[in-house]
Amino acid sequence: MTNADMTRQRFTGRVALVTGGGSGIGRAVARALAAEGASVAVAGRDAATLAATVTLIEADGGTAAAIPADVTVAEQVSRLVDTTVDRFGALDVAVNNAGVLGRPGPLADVAEPDWHTVIDTNLTGVYLCMKHEIARMRGRGGAIVNISSNIGAHGRIPGLGVYGAAKAAVSALTRSTALEYIGENIRINAVSPGPSDTTMSLRPGETPADRTARLAAALPIGRVGTLPEITAAVLWLAADESGFTVGHDLVVDGGATA
Repeated sequence: MTNADMTRQRFTGRVALVTGGGSGIGRAVARALAAEGASVAVAGRDAATLAATVTLIEADGGTAAAIPADVTVAEQVSRLVDTTVDRFGALDVAVNNAGVLGRPGPLADVAEPDWHTVIDTNLTGVYLCMKHEIARMRGRGGAIVNISSNIGAHGRIPGLGVYGAAKAAVSALTRSTALEYIGENIRINAVSPGPSDTTMSLRPGETPADRTARLAAALPIGRVGTLPEITAAVLWLAADESGFTVGHDLVVDGGATA
């Protein structure tokens, strides 16, 4: 994020909810939203990592609260959204980022529990979050950004079929739901990152340097994406400046899908 971006205050007076906010893209997005004036509810299953995100935000002068929740459990998602509104008074922006890669492997070798873990977290979690977020945004409007993946648009990475299927479904669900609620001034879009500088893109035992070297050769741009690059796309879709953008899946992957 540039110094110019840091001085912008596109979200002053607004309330944002970020799932999967304890690390990676979720933490970066939560910090960026707070830096631009939002009060941010940070959600996830690990209370310690959520607390660390809140500490970082508060150290930067922002406002945030950690709300532990498992996005695969309907009651916890309902409570998460209600707690966000009770704490900050509204819900204007939601970034549904919580996700898991799962255990890579050919489809015939995928155990049924592993299938359900990936589908439940990456797809059902987005459904549950949108369901309750939309209910709180009706009559007020708002912006929802779902974090999908470029893997949902191609099958060129062996062993990630379940993850790709879940993310393809997230992109499809984003488009259809966007059309259902744009008449109520609720804008719904998605961002599909490619390999980025997060722990999710690391293989077991691999160092970040090894990961970068492995992926650089496979990506047209010759490097992995940075968190500020992914975050900038998310914040643009959440901000008023993208007000004419509805049901869009913004691919940020260094040319991999192209």
